[in-house]
This record gives sequence, C-alpha cells and structure tokens, in this order.
Amino acid sequence: MPDKTEEHAGITPMDLEEFRNNAHKAIDWVVDYLGNVESYPVLSRVSPGEIRSQLPAHPPVTGESFDSILKDIDEIIMPGITHWQSPDFFAYFPCNSSPPGILADILASGLNVQGMLWATSPACTELETHMMDWLVEMIGLPDKFTSHGSGGGVIQHSGSDANLCALLAAREKKTTGQSNQNGCTGKLVAYTSAHAHSSIEKACMIAGIGRDNLRLIEVDDQFAMCPEVLDLQIRQDLDQGLFPFFICACIGTTSSLAIDPIEEIGKIAAKYGVWLHIDAAMAGTAAICPEFRFINAGVECSDSYTFNPHKWMFTNFDCTAFFVADRAALINALSILPEYLRNEATESGAVFDYRDWHIPMGRRFRALKLWFVIRQFGIEELQQRIRQHIALAQEFKNWVSESSEFELAVNAPLNLICFRHRDGDEITEQIMQRVNNSGEMYITHTRLQDRFILRMSIGQSRTERRHVKNAWQLLLKASKELAENPGV
Repeated sequence: MPDKTEEHAGITPMDLEEFRNNAHKAIDWVVDYLGNVESYPVLSRVSPGEIRSQLPAHPPVTGESFDSILKDIDEIIMPGITHWQSPDFFAYFPCNSSPPGILADILASGLNVQGMLWATSPACTELETHMMDWLVEMIGLPDKFTSHGSGGGVIQHSGSDANLCALLAAREKKTTGQSNQNGCTGKLVAYTSAHAHSSIEKACMIAGIGRDNLRLIEVDDQFAMCPEVLDLQIRQDLDQGLFPFFICACIGTTSSLAIDPIEEIGKIAAKYGVWLHIDAAMAGTAAICPEFRFINAGVECSDSYTFNPHKWMFTNFDCTAFFVADRAALINALSILPEYLRNEATESGAVFDYRDWHIPMGRRFRALKLWFVIRQFGIEELQQRIRQHIALAQEFKNWVSESSEFELAVNAPLNLICFRHRDGDEITEQIMQRVNNSGEMYITHTRLQDRFILRMSIGQSRTERRHVKNAWQLLLKASKELAENPGV
C-alpha cells in the first residue's frame, strides 16, 4: 500500500525564514511594479470572463510554491488590472498609495489585531483617536470634532459607510424622546443635492427611510445646491406632516466637484432643527493648504463631516475620516453590548470602543498607515503635492479655455476639470473611447445639464506636468482624427 503521508505530500505552509525570503520577493515585486507602472496600458484590455477562464476549476489539493503563485500574478492577474497607480490615470478620482502607507499596511497585516474594542488592542484605538484629532487640525475643522469634548472621529471603510452612519445618527437623534412619541418614525425626510453621491440614496434604502423620502434638491449653474429650493422643500414637507431630519451638503460633488453653499444651508438646518452632514469626499484634502480652506466655510454649522484620505492624501485604500460633533448620537444608533464583549475598560466609560461607531463589529488597524503617511510626508510635503496637482489642473483648464475644439462645462477651482468637445455629445464620447483604447491614458465621463462631459481628475501620486501635457495632446489628436475621418 502506498504511504498516505507521501501520497499527499506537497509544499508546506511557510515557516518564518521562508516567509522572510518570500516577503523580500513580494516587496521587490511591488517596487518594480511602481517603478514600471507607467509602461502598462492604463485601462485593462481583457474581455469579461477572460481572467477566470485561466484559473483552475477546483482548488489545489496540495500546496504550491510562492514562486509559482507570484508567476501567476504576472501572467494571469496583471493583464486584468486597471492601473490606478499610473500617472496617466485621470478617471473617477485618485486612489492614492505611497511607500509609507504600503509599509504600514504590511505591519498592520502582520499584527492582524481585531480592534473592535479598546481592550482588544489599546494602541489600535488610541492611535486612531489621535490621528483623527490630527486631521481636524490639519484641515482646519472646528474643535467640536475632536475627541476632547463631546465629539470625535473614526476611520470608516469608505465615504458610503460614513454617509450611512451620519444618516443613522441623525435618525437616532430625531426619533429619540418627544419626537418619537409624536410618531415621526416612517415620516422622516432626508435632503441632498441632485448631484450628491449615490451613496446617500443607498443609505436611505438601507436605513429604512426609503427613496421616496429622499429629496434631491436642484442645483444652480455651477451645480451647487440651491438653498432657497431646500428651504421651500422643507416647509412643504412640514406642511404635509412629515419630519425633516437630515441634510447632506457636498464639498466637491462626484460629477463636477461642485461646492454647496454650506453657510446658507447651515442656517436652514439650524432653523428647522435638522442634522447637517457634509460629504467632502476627495476635495476635503485640499484644506490641508490654508489658501484652499475656503471650501470649508460654514462647517461650524455641521453635525458631521467626512473626507477620504485614501483618495488624495496618499494613504492606501481604505481610509475614510468621519467626524461627529455629538458622538453619543452615533454610538446610541449603533451600540449593542452582548455579554461576551463586556470588559472592565468598556464598563468604566473611559475608553472609545470603535465597534460602536460604524456598521461592522470587526476592524483593521487602519490608523497605522495614516500615522506613517503623515509622519513620513509631514504637512509641508502634503501641501506641496496638493498645490502641484491643483496647479496642473488649472493649467489644463486654461488649455481647454483657449482651445477652439473643447470647452469647459464648469469653472472648477480645484483638481477636477469638466469639459466637452464643442461639436457635441457624440464626438466627445468617441474621443473618450479613442484615448482610453490607446492605453496611454484613462479618463471617464459624467452628464451635466444632460450633456456628455469628460472629467479630467488630476491627483495621482506620481502624476507630473508631462503626463497632463501628454493627455492633452492625445485628446487633441483624437479630436483631429475624428474630424478628418468621422465615424472611424
């Protein structure tokens, strides 16, 4: 009879010395990738199902070598990667990484703590609290969002999670006490810009508010929310016996980076006793630079605020900063304490248990990468990078303004430029398809005033002027070729 042990012998899991050797190989791979990322086609060219067709139908019975796995990264996975770290990536929004952020993620994975409670890893909680307070100082938010009073900050997975948590906290505050006795549950109404992120609509679905009770407020010619329309809509809802409870204002909408008039909206929120949440998504990072803090004018009126360091602050995904002025409303909306989580520190009330500040119970040590990035860059270097990106975007905007072929769709002050071809939607879309298919750049679109609009998002970690200039030349070339050979 064959030896069963020998029959099933394969590669054994790594011992620590093998892990060390393979870790060097993995780091070398990442360094080589980042050094050569510009050479790859920015947009993946595979067809649907192409990656999966190359994978074995069944999992391996015996282990495989790390080298063979790494080989498949190159041969199977890499063709299916759209290169968000390419300096020629101008689509959607930046999703930055940086060497200190990558290294911090490695350490966080090695420690692999579950930071649901202060007691399950005090450093995980206390470093996060401190980093959130640092961010308040760095982008000039009011002190009420720090941990020193009744507020505080927490790292969420994404802006969608933060928006949902803000809505849940607002619902909790509105339905507690006298309001609930008056029967407002089921009649709650939320408000946001017609150009706000779709996560607000999704949050209303998840929270049981429903799409029908979300009011999308019309925007002005710069695509910012109209305060007078908001005020009128709230009064109409009150007259119908409904309960306005939540407003989400945007500092930088997804489509056009429009900035809602926060001060005016804040006065309306205060007048009707409505929770004001601010979604600053990508644009919030700009406030690291004092000259761009005009975007945060009026935030002292808000109850909560969120922005994404994983977009434009060189911190690896996922890392969304979410702040509340009244953490009790958030905790009351999300806290539950089964017996198996009871512990002396929690019972003392002297610590934060961040599991009560968001949807999942479990949480990674995400503050570590934020700590590394802020310490390695320093505020001055972060400011310099942000200023450089905005200067490049404004130079691109000038090229569009001076062009006989393209025109601006909105006069943006930061790093997202929206523009179109003067001859209309069809050629604008064809230009986008042509430059994307070239592999030399990647750009995406939106619709503004029912027109097909190109979005040039400049903020990738490694983007320099030569990349932006090359993108402009590719756009002009595509425009010329289509003009000479329509439909080709």
